[in-house]
Amino acid sequence: MTKKQYIVGPIMVAIIAAIVQIVDQLGFLNFISDGASFGWVSFQSWAIYFLGGCTIVGGIRAFNSYLLGVIGSILIMVTGNALSALGFAAFPIAVFIWVIPIISLEKAGKWFDYVPALFVGAGAFFAYMNYVPNATYFNGAVTIMVFCVLGLLAGWATIFVRTHYENMLKK
Repeated sequence: MTKKQYIVGPIMVAIIAAIVQIVDQLGFLNFISDGASFGWVSFQSWAIYFLGGCTIVGGIRAFNSYLLGVIGSILIMVTGNALSALGFAAFPIAVFIWVIPIISLEKAGKWFDYVPALFVGAGAFFAYMNYVPNATYFNGAVTIMVFCVLGLLAGWATIFVRTHYENMLKK
């Protein structure tokens, strides 16, 4: 592959990244997040797609595990709030209670075993709940999952476009 041929791949990735950023900035998806920018979630899930093997199955595992992270975060927050009379200990206890069954799901089969995506999804959800004024569990979950899907699609598009381009060069 020549230097001229090589630069096409990075340009294609840059175009996909720019599209993700445009979608975020135009706010097509931000109506659910009170106008806050959450394109960064897409870039995280894009990376998770690559770490998951760059396959459709890996993307589905990433989606499921992101969703599991969001659901687990909601359970932790609800439980922590219910235990608020315990003060400082409320949320550590809630985390302890819910992390055990959630992490145990990694043994339930390949569809929920992608622990890195679970933690990234949980972290993104917690960030949403702390960043967006008047956040709700519903808006947080929808926002994180919509931007997760956008990133997974960007990851898929990256592999699709680059694979086709590189195969063209081989002919």
